[in-house]
Amino acid sequence: MNARRFKHIYGPVPSRRLGRSLGIDLIPFKTCTYDCIYCHLGRTTHKTLERKQYVEIQVILSELSQALANPDAFDYISLAGSGEPTLNSGIGSLIEKIKSMTNHPVAVLTNGSLLWMRDIQDALLQADLILPSLDVGDNSLFQYVNRPHENISFEQIVDGLTGFSNRYKGEIWLEVLLLAGVTSVREESEKIASILRHMRLTRIQLDTVVRPPAEVYAKPVSRNRMPILKEIFQGKVDIISDIKPGNWHTLSGTDPAGSDVLSLLSRRPCTSADIAHSLGLHQSEALKYLDALVTTGKVTTVFMSQKTFYTTKGSNDVLRS
Repeated sequence: MNARRFKHIYGPVPSRRLGRSLGIDLIPFKTCTYDCIYCHLGRTTHKTLERKQYVEIQVILSELSQALANPDAFDYISLAGSGEPTLNSGIGSLIEKIKSMTNHPVAVLTNGSLLWMRDIQDALLQADLILPSLDVGDNSLFQYVNRPHENISFEQIVDGLTGFSNRYKGEIWLEVLLLAGVTSVREESEKIASILRHMRLTRIQLDTVVRPPAEVYAKPVSRNRMPILKEIFQGKVDIISDIKPGNWHTLSGTDPAGSDVLSLLSRRPCTSADIAHSLGLHQSEALKYLDALVTTGKVTTVFMSQKTFYTTKGSNDVLRS
C-alpha cells in the first residue's frame, strides 16, 4: 500500500502490541489532554478538553475504503495517531461505520483521560479492543509525569477507567509506562498495582521509554529492573518494551520508504518531524522506520537544542560543524 496518498491513515506499521496495524489519526498533531514527559512526539502544542470533529469522519472513511483494497496487509485497524483520539466527537460513528465495512478488529489506543464521560464510554463499547493507560498511582506523580489539562483530576481518571472496565465486554490491555527513579520505585509501582486490582483487565502491559522522549529527564527503566516490577502486578502481565516486531529488519532495509529514510539521514541529521514532512509520511509511520533503523544499528540519536535528531555515522559530523 502506498500510504503517502493518505492524510489520516498510515501504515500498516509493525506494532509491539498489535502485530501489523493500520493506523487512523483522528486528531491534529499533538492535540491532547496530557503533555506527558515521555511522549515520543514531543511537547503537546494544544492541550484541551474540547471535543469536536477535528477530522471529518467521511474523509477518513473515504481513505479507509481505498486502504481496504489490500485487507491481508494488516491485523488491526487502530485509532491512535498523534493526539488523544477520544477528543474527536465522531469516534463512535467512525467505529460503527468501520465495522460495517470490514471484519478486521478495531482497536482504540487512548490515555483514558476522558473515560469518565458516559458518551465516550458508550462510543468505545463498539470497539473490539481498548488499550488505555495509567502511568502513576497518585495525583502528585500524575501532575509530574502526565502534566494533564488543569480541569482533569486523578480521581476522575481512576473512576473512569474502573467504571468503563466493568461495562466493556471486550478485551482491555492496559499499559503502564514506568520511568526510572520515578515509578520504578517499588512503592510507586505498588500504588499503581493496587488501583488496577479494582479494574476488569484482560492484561497489563508494562512499558518504559524506548524512543527519545519529550523531556530528557524521562529515563527508561533498566531491563533487569522490569521483571522485578512485573511481579508486583496481578493477572496477565507483559513487558512490552522488550518486544521487537519481527519485520523491523525488513522495514529498515529493503522497504522502499525505509531506504528513503536512511538515504535522507545519510545526507543530514533530521528530527522525526523533518523526515515525515520531507518524505510525505505520517509522523507515527516515520517513527516506526526510525525505530527499525535504530534497532538494527544503522541510525543513532543525538539531542541538541531541545530536539532529538536521528543521524547516521557520516551525517553526525553536520551536527558538530
